[in-house]
Amino acid sequence: MNTPIVELDLHNLNCMQAQSLIDRTLDEAGSGVYRIRLIHGFHGGTAIKDMIREEYGFCRHSKVKRITGGTNQGITELILREL
Repeated sequence: MNTPIVELDLHNLNCMQAQSLIDRTLDEAGSGVYRIRLIHGFHGGTAIKDMIREEYGFCRHSKVKRITGGTNQGITELILREL
């Protein structure tokens, strides 16, 4: 992955599928990637958003420094390093 911001569309995935995709993306993220933008939506519930905060918040993954909300309620961003 050569882009500094990677976007993952998690629509139509369940929590296990979304977590698997996020984990795979984190494993493949090179040093040039500093942010992973997770597009999960918010009209269909908050299960994936809650899973992201539970699994990747509070430094639970070695590559994730912090998580933040995106430009709207349907986006969460994983910050891998500060600019």
